[in-house]
Amino acid sequence: MFAIPFRRMGAIKTKIMKKFIFAAALSLVSMGVSAQMDGGQHGFGGQQKQVKLECSKVWTDVNYADDGQAYHNMDIYLPDKGKETYPVVVHIYGSAWYSNSSKGMADIGTIVDALIKAGYAVVCPNHRSSQDAKWPAQINDIKAVVRFIRANAKQYNLDPSFIAMSGFSSGAHLSSFMAATNNTEMFRIENTDYDIEGKVGKYTNESSKVVGACVWSGPIDLMHMDCAGERNMPFSPEEAVMGKSLKTELNYFAALSTTTFVDKDDVPMIIFHGTADSVVPFCQGEILHNTLTAAGVRNEFVPVKDGNHGFNGMYEKQNLDKMVSFLDSLPR
Repeated sequence: MFAIPFRRMGAIKTKIMKKFIFAAALSLVSMGVSAQMDGGQHGFGGQQKQVKLECSKVWTDVNYADDGQAYHNMDIYLPDKGKETYPVVVHIYGSAWYSNSSKGMADIGTIVDALIKAGYAVVCPNHRSSQDAKWPAQINDIKAVVRFIRANAKQYNLDPSFIAMSGFSSGAHLSSFMAATNNTEMFRIENTDYDIEGKVGKYTNESSKVVGACVWSGPIDLMHMDCAGERNMPFSPEEAVMGKSLKTELNYFAALSTTTFVDKDDVPMIIFHGTADSVVPFCQGEILHNTLTAAGVRNEFVPVKDGNHGFNGMYEKQNLDKMVSFLDSLPR
């Protein structure tokens, strides 16, 4: 059925690993696992050592929703550059939307470290999991993070005019979704309204707009996650977060897909995806690149040869440098 997005300012690879990933994700939910991985968490990357971040200040467990819930806490890292304010990157962990408490393990030794060294303040938020609430609760939370940053920028030495997104895996999905919905409040499909902006927190009068996004190994078109071949999975993470069946309610997954919301007014994105990704197919990165290009949206696509989901060269210095160069190129 035809779906209509409403805009604020006017118009309204294999089959191998798949069964393992599903089983691992479910077991990790029940265990409350919080292990740090090289590109993310929860069995989707290789083990990564922690590093000592070069920070001037760190705030932990800042509650951006004013509700005392741990899943609405975030950490704020300031570089040690002696500046009054810093441009901000919000970086979101990956967990197949199954974790509500992995902010302390959000690629700290790779992406976050590189951003802080480059002079960016980094905000790592928790968000509600698919077990806590169904979509669009997760994007509502991230929108609230950006609104909180703008409302409290002076207190935390942040530049409210420059807030960009970054994320790995499901965090990359949320990052790309933020970049494609700067002006979107509601989305309707099958007579169902999805409140994309949401009303989390007390700063609902602030803008949740971002200036760009870094997308690391993200699921993008959730209606076509089988783009590399049919998946043999009894119940997928996207079904868990939507609370719906891909077999019988496929149309609803347009509300979860970044591609649905792409238009010419979207902000730039840089896309990193491993050609050997065994969790989120490489073609998902290609789909985002092609969709943005067709819409006339500036984007950079970085295929990582033989890169897998968070390892095998995904976070080599050359890729981290490309991320920083992309962010440095965005308007100030």
